[in-house]
Amino acid sequence: MTFIKRYWPAGIVLIIVISLLFNFTTGSREEVLEQKENPLITEAEPAGDDETEAAEGDLIVDVKGEVNAPGIYEGRPGMRVYDAVEMAGGFTDQADEASVNLAQKLEDEMVILVTVVTGTEGGAGLAVSEQGDKVKINYATVDEITTINGIGPSKAEAIVAYREENGMFRKTEELLEVRGIGEKTLENMEEYILIP
Repeated sequence: MTFIKRYWPAGIVLIIVISLLFNFTTGSREEVLEQKENPLITEAEPAGDDETEAAEGDLIVDVKGEVNAPGIYEGRPGMRVYDAVEMAGGFTDQADEASVNLAQKLEDEMVILVTVVTGTEGGAGLAVSEQGDKVKINYATVDEITTINGIGPSKAEAIVAYREENGMFRKTEELLEVRGIGEKTLENMEEYILIP
């Protein structure tokens, strides 16, 4: 009896600790079971810095055409078109590998279209549209750009250099930012070029 009188406070503390541990472990199991029963229920993450950083840092690209697994892919800044094509399973046997600039850096919302080999040598014709032989300025080589009325080798090189440095042209007016291209030159070449 003296043992109980002497250690009763420690016994009560021990009972409380055991009951808390039991409740804690049982509660965790119930949450896990509930999660397994309904896998669609997930804890909402607070919107904040993490979401903003992901939106700013990630690039979403659409890889289409002659790749083994066309689709939407997520990339990181600094990745190249080559990396996106690899994510899409690589080129098919019919792919014209020269139809895309594999060294070009990815941009958010970029569409990468790998075309079919047309039977012409060296990918010639890939930068020429089916709409009256207009040159697709975003895909054309220096030689193909020099076929445009009023564009010589130096202006063609400036267009390609600008495109590689700043990304694809989104509208015709952006050509005015290229060294050597003014209003008159742009007016002369507009009917010969195609910008998406």
